[in-house]
Amino acid sequence: MNHRKYAGRRYHLLDVLRGITLISMILYHASWDLVYIAGVNWPWYHSREAFYWQQSICWTFILLSGFCIPLSVHRWKRGLTVFAAGALVTGATIVFVPEDRVIFGVLTFIGSAMLIMAAAEPLFRRIPGLLGLILNGALFYVFRFVNSGYLQLLPGQRVNLPGSLYHGYLMTFLGFMDGSFWSTDYFSLLPWIFLFLCGYYLHRMLEREGALQSPVLGLDIPPLSYLGQHSLLIYLLHQPFLYMLVVLGMKLLPAVAAG
Repeated sequence: MNHRKYAGRRYHLLDVLRGITLISMILYHASWDLVYIAGVNWPWYHSREAFYWQQSICWTFILLSGFCIPLSVHRWKRGLTVFAAGALVTGATIVFVPEDRVIFGVLTFIGSAMLIMAAAEPLFRRIPGLLGLILNGALFYVFRFVNSGYLQLLPGQRVNLPGSLYHGYLMTFLGFMDGSFWSTDYFSLLPWIFLFLCGYYLHRMLEREGALQSPVLGLDIPPLSYLGQHSLLIYLLHQPFLYMLVVLGMKLLPAVAAG
């Protein structure tokens, strides 16, 4: 978001955190390209630790996006811009790299969540910050594996959902993933809207406690905050650039070795 101000202050720390996460994402996607495009044999990339790395990136982006909702002035415009960026990614991957297509990716989700908040934020504001944070944290836990066909109540306890829900693109967008659907990046409304709302209610809770006036939020590390302020553009450009580098490297390395 571009409007991170409170009482005349700019929340540089939010840009810094977004910049750090952006670097982590670029490194992760570069690793993906090396494994799946260049064919590098890297068993660790398929490990649980690598999965946690990937999850840390998307969780941070989604939480920050929800946290910034109360700071956004042009919510409809921003939501439509991010949603359109997601549509651009979908169209580009379907045309140029259909084998690695992205449908209902993270940008589509965040744009959709922003538009939902633009329409319904007055209703969400009726719930106190701490209560909203607890409720949405619990709902995220319960719906965490809705894409796989079930809800989790307690560790080891699950409720299987009707298979009839898991049919078609609309239901896939909502979270009930059709068995024939595939995408290299998939973030449905359920369960991720609850994590987004956790970020929103965290902001509300900190605002109520006066914690948003802390000087920590003004921490600025210019290179990182610059990246954070331009995160959407960098997100759109980084993968084509990485793809080009990997393909170019695949062509040059055999020639260098032969020479």
